[in-house]
Amino acid sequence: MRLGEGFQAPDGTQSRILIRDTWNTEIVGELKPHSDDIVIWKNRFSGFYQTELDSVLKRLNAEVLVFTGCTTSVCVESTIRDATFRDYSPVLLEDCTAEPIGHNLPTSNHDASLLLIQCLFGWVSRSDQFIKALETRPFTAAGRP
Repeated sequence: MRLGEGFQAPDGTQSRILIRDTWNTEIVGELKPHSDDIVIWKNRFSGFYQTELDSVLKRLNAEVLVFTGCTTSVCVESTIRDATFRDYSPVLLEDCTAEPIGHNLPTSNHDASLLLIQCLFGWVSRSDQFIKALETRPFTAAGRP
């Protein structure tokens, strides 16, 4: 995984792979957390690996997790698998994730991951369909209709 290996970031600065507080671990400005948001730092593909994510979700009594993100077949799929192994119900918003690996091939890793997730690990939906379902059947703060 080349953890800690140095590289030159697009902005010209020196950075390191998967090392907190370096260019490639910064939260983009458009997604800057609010003061009451929970921020969990990860340093591997899965958001569950050696993080407090599972304990935070258990405190919140979470059951269904909605996934968006980068690199569908790596980080997103890894975290969805780990969520399934921990008995959460993952929902992937297919149009809110992307895949740089094989994106120009007739069938991409993104497509393969969508099929795998839908068949074995959870549900796949488009964001507009998901939002429409929420508007049709609103949930309470506890996540129950």
